[in-house]
Amino acid sequence: MNAPLPDLALCASEPIRVPGAIQPHGRMAVLGPDGALVAWSANWAGADAARRAAGLVGARLAALDGEGPAALGRVDVDGAPLDVLGHRSGALVLLEFEPAVDEAGTQAPIYSLARHFLPLLQRAGSVAELADLAAREIKRLTGFGRTLVYRFDEEGHGEVLAECIDPGYDSYQGHRFPGADVPAQARELYRLNHIRLIPDASYRPVPLLGVEAGWEPASLDLSHAHLRSVSPVHLEYMRNMRTLASMSVSIVVGDRLWGLISCHDHAPRQLPFQTRAACEHLGRLLSLQIGAKEDNAEVAQRLELRRLTLQLVAQLADSDATLQQLAGEPGLLLHMARAGGAAVVLNDDCWTAGETPEREQIAALAHWIAGKGVETWACDRLVQEFPPAAAFRERACGVLAVSISQVHRHLVLWFRPELVRTIRWAGDPRKEATVGDGRIHPRRSFASWQQQLRGRSLPWSPAELAAAGELRHALIGIVLRRAEELAEVATELGRVNKELEAFSYTVSHDLRAPMRHIAGYVDLVQDMEGKQLSERSMRYLSHVKEAAAYAGHLVDALLDFSRMGRSALKRKRVDTHVLVEELVAELARQEPARAIEWQVAGDLPVLWGDPFLLQVALRNLLGNAAKYTRTRSRALVRVRAVRGPEGEGIEVEDNGVGFQQKYVGKLFGVFQRLHQTEDFEGTGIGLASVRRIVERHGGTVWARGEPDQGAVFGFSLPAGKGDAKPREQGED
Repeated sequence: MNAPLPDLALCASEPIRVPGAIQPHGRMAVLGPDGALVAWSANWAGADAARRAAGLVGARLAALDGEGPAALGRVDVDGAPLDVLGHRSGALVLLEFEPAVDEAGTQAPIYSLARHFLPLLQRAGSVAELADLAAREIKRLTGFGRTLVYRFDEEGHGEVLAECIDPGYDSYQGHRFPGADVPAQARELYRLNHIRLIPDASYRPVPLLGVEAGWEPASLDLSHAHLRSVSPVHLEYMRNMRTLASMSVSIVVGDRLWGLISCHDHAPRQLPFQTRAACEHLGRLLSLQIGAKEDNAEVAQRLELRRLTLQLVAQLADSDATLQQLAGEPGLLLHMARAGGAAVVLNDDCWTAGETPEREQIAALAHWIAGKGVETWACDRLVQEFPPAAAFRERACGVLAVSISQVHRHLVLWFRPELVRTIRWAGDPRKEATVGDGRIHPRRSFASWQQQLRGRSLPWSPAELAAAGELRHALIGIVLRRAEELAEVATELGRVNKELEAFSYTVSHDLRAPMRHIAGYVDLVQDMEGKQLSERSMRYLSHVKEAAAYAGHLVDALLDFSRMGRSALKRKRVDTHVLVEELVAELARQEPARAIEWQVAGDLPVLWGDPFLLQVALRNLLGNAAKYTRTRSRALVRVRAVRGPEGEGIEVEDNGVGFQQKYVGKLFGVFQRLHQTEDFEGTGIGLASVRRIVERHGGTVWARGEPDQGAVFGFSLPAGKGDAKPREQGED
């Protein structure tokens, strides 16, 4: 009887390398290190027959120098000629004996292969053409009713690339076989032993017997034995497929099992060693050609991607070298990764090209990828890794990302849309037929079954991943060089600014005395000679005195502006509500005749800054609001708090004369004025002082306005260690 079948659930861990038995179309003898018989197959007429046959091999054993089987010629055992194969397994020698076939001379399969197949193989232009040639040639050599050539994908599924069949055989062209059909350990065995023949799927295994009592047949590794008995589950699989004979030839590219040449026949079929050797040789030739084709294609792709990368980097280097410029050349950026969309993310800023998710979705994805802490990350099934991607899988089902910084969230991302694919399987891969014996059996139907795959994009190739890595290194180099250039410019600007401040201070200080002298001598002339001067002369002298006074104010303001850039910041907590109330009272004392309605919010923030400088900034903002509402019958000034991600600050809004928004860039410059001095007094340095103070604190300033509709001026400072909760209304 046949041995009981193992459960399919245990197939992946079945000991297929050590079955303890062989197929019955040959015999085996196992020799120890000393040449003595250790074990034999039960189809010998006893241990002595196996020992005599092994003795006939004799000195030929010295030819065994590797693990793979080697032909050891022919021996005559009891009048029956047998071809002998041998190989070493550790300290043991395994000899396999099969019925001999007459030599075919120059008509032998190996010579026929060289004459017919090799020239065609060399002229083939693609992997598909190579597969088709191999399927036809191996069928010609062996006579099997159906030959298939298929490759394994990244999940272990076999995709049929070519077939050659006789009438009456089912076609599997373009179909896939589930990865479970060839478990991982079986694929590893195919990688080591490049050919396997099963002449009859209905065979009964021949057990191995040991010379010594207690010898365990399962201790013998038959990985490289041609006669190795195969899994009962696989034999049942063959019978379900209406296949009684099969042969598999491995296609090994590099050190990876790329695919298989699989041969099937409805009837038992035996092949002599010469034919099997030719088929194994065909598999090796095919492997070399496929490897060469794939290598050439990858080299060509890498060269093209490198050319595109260099173009992209060159255009970036010719610009201001900021990363957002990448999105300015969408054609190159998208073509480099064969992507439908791309995005450049710099912290909270985002620039896009092509078809991409929304900016908020990109920001969330970039934050998640940055959290991985990897330089390059790619995925063609984003929804599985990042479930929120289900909302935008039509535009970004696959993502390739490079991180430019390990400190900041600086990333370049490429997106590929969902690629809906229809796959034809050779039988429903989800079905596992069960019968009344309580165990799971291989599937019994190989009828064509279609499946639609969603949630995936076109996968990223190794060449594309390498190009993204090269681009990352180039961008880092550009950014570092740009940072060095900016550091040099900053150093030079710092030196120039110090010189300008020193010059400004010196000039301003030296101008104060002449301005006082002018004003003083005008007073003396008016007092001493006023009665002798005409009214016109007195008016001219008054103009001189006003001009000297105005110049003195400018000099004082310039001195104050210079001091703001030179003095060190003395930071502490500043209650801006108290400060604003004091300044409002001060302004009310200066113009007691005016009735300004001050609306000061009660939740003004506590800022971390220099109290004196913040007082100067607020005095300028509040003073401007009071000044430019002077023409209003009802002057209204509102002071409110500003809070955001960048920090906290204050806005001052008035209903005064306002300004045109297009001139907002001039407002914070030194001596920049938008109104006539005759209408509103001032030196044009107040807002420049505000900007200098705020920027020294690391903050930002802004302004909004419309003519005759009022204006809004504000600033915010970044959070500091002295920050506290907002001041509550009514709090002292």
